Amino acid sequence: MTVEQQARGAAGAGRRRSRKDEILEIAVGLFAARGYHGVSMDDIGAAAGVTGPALYHHFAGKEAMLAAALIPVSEGLLAGGRERAVGRSDDPRAVLESLIDYHVEFALANPAVIALHLHELDRLPEEPRRRIRRLQRLYVEEWVTVLTALHPGMPDGEARVLAHAAFGLMNSTPFLGGEVDRRRRAELLRGATLAALLA
Repeated sequence: MTVEQQARGAAGAGRRRSRKDEILEIAVGLFAARGYHGVSMDDIGAAAGVTGPALYHHFAGKEAMLAAALIPVSEGLLAGGRERAVGRSDDPRAVLESLIDYHVEFALANPAVIALHLHELDRLPEEPRRRIRRLQRLYVEEWVTVLTALHPGMPDGEARVLAHAAFGLMNSTPFLGGEVDRRRRAELLRGATLAALLA
């Protein structure tokens, strides 16, 4: 099955989503598979079943699609991270486990978005790129707070190194094959990340 066929199938499922959301999902899949510069508006339109120019009713262009894909993800991760940490400062291990569960579920559900972020973030204009970087830094700090509580005396800088290493583990989902089922992949990613952060 081609990327375009998969994209059309994704668009056909979940009819409650808006047409704009469907088009964005298709664009993300194509960007992740071919690279940002390997996809034209006409390619996205063809996969979505519309003409390229019709896409401009929803998005100003490819940059707008990329921003629309990445900014809400960064906002959502930060909000979810904060939600898991609120009122639980007395049990940093429980917070850490909750953060790991949350991020692993996100990573397994969104491998195309992760691939897009890893390879295409620098394609964005300065303002949305800076906004995403700021959201990411704030999300990292949620992890730093938990890690320094869990490891008294650990400098913030070292906790950031550990947090980024953990993201590397959890964000490996675009590179994982399907030979291991999703539930087991989640278990393996959670276990490896927790072991790395508790060491």
